[in-house]
Amino acid sequence: MSRLPKPDSDADLIYGRRPVAEAERGRRTVRRIWRAPETPPEQLAELAGSPDHQGVVAEVDPYPYSGGESLLAAPDALVVVLDQVQDPHNLGAVCRSAEVAGATGVVIPERRAAGVTAAVCKASAGAVEHLNVSRVRNIADWLESAKATGFWVWGADGAAESAPWEIDLTGPTALVMGAEGKGLRPRVASTCDGMVAIPQRGEVGSLNVSVAASLLLFEAVRQRS
Repeated sequence: MSRLPKPDSDADLIYGRRPVAEAERGRRTVRRIWRAPETPPEQLAELAGSPDHQGVVAEVDPYPYSGGESLLAAPDALVVVLDQVQDPHNLGAVCRSAEVAGATGVVIPERRAAGVTAAVCKASAGAVEHLNVSRVRNIADWLESAKATGFWVWGADGAAESAPWEIDLTGPTALVMGAEGKGLRPRVASTCDGMVAIPQRGEVGSLNVSVAASLLLFEAVRQRS
């Protein structure tokens, strides 16, 4: 077996056919790609840190996070704000829905939350390569800034009385989703203009955060169409 290639220390590695293809179409430079069968599958798995590489691993520039302020300037902005969501698969799924829905971007905190990793790229099917993702120091402070520029801020809470189609999701809007199993932190919740709940008829206590975010996003899209 040939020697395992050594990635550059200042680069990211991503894996999977769709994530690599989207990176080639996206904003960051793809430095080199390893593919099966030229590179054995076991080496690809070692490079990727996952068996889910689908026969391709790429070395790319570090992920280009957007500035939080840039999302505030877009006309009729639609932003998803994630309050300490830690599961990379949930972050990836939210980013995929946000990109497909044409959202302005996704805001995540710098600490105690998933960032854009190879696993997130894979879960998003490469959508993060075309989406503005901002890391901010303090979610509540960012929301206050958003409100000062004319945003309406709606938090997701299963106990809320308003359904998504009963509120106005046109104009600059931030949809705030809480962490898995914890919901919104008190200060973040208090910053919201109001709370919204997706009506449920079953016995399960709540929806997955990525599913809930998708439903809210596409209700906003419906209202704006």
